[in-house]
Amino acid sequence: MIRAVAFVFALVFALPALAQSLPAGLDKQNALVIDTTKGRIVVKLRTDLAPQHAERLKTLAREGFYNNVPFHRVMDGFMAQTGDGQKFDGTGGSKYPNLKQEFTSTPFKRGTVGMARRGDSTDSANSQFFICFGDASFLNGQYTVIGEVVQGMDVVDKLKKAPPGSSGGSVTDPDKMVKVQVASDIK
Repeated sequence: MIRAVAFVFALVFALPALAQSLPAGLDKQNALVIDTTKGRIVVKLRTDLAPQHAERLKTLAREGFYNNVPFHRVMDGFMAQTGDGQKFDGTGGSKYPNLKQEFTSTPFKRGTVGMARRGDSTDSANSQFFICFGDASFLNGQYTVIGEVVQGMDVVDKLKKAPPGSSGGSVTDPDKMVKVQVASDIK
């Protein structure tokens, strides 16, 4: 009986760890693991497309900048935006200077991760990024593609969305990125 209880106890605590395994073949040096209030999202960073932007996201993740940061703008059918670890409302950046754009012809589609920027300046990306829910080809060549979701798109789909017709897609009581880590740093 004690062995059975011990086995069940061990299994209960092992299941979350097994469920959190990373995709096979993932370059852990260039991947972000984003634990959210809805579950885990794994992003493969596209250092081949946007090396400066990838380095910025890894630096900020290692500094804990993204921990407890909300998905402040979530528009059903379009995208979920986050990354404002300064003001937490979508108006802030980081202590680092803005980045020069790294635009490519890589299309924005479901699971694509792009860098947010001010609409009036192509060289204004800093810390904020977004994940596309579906095709967003109207962004092609106008925003930097920084990565792609390789695990957890079902989690992205569960994020609390702004009410239909809301101005700017702002979310009241939004879901958060609880902890963001470079995959190679996870012990």
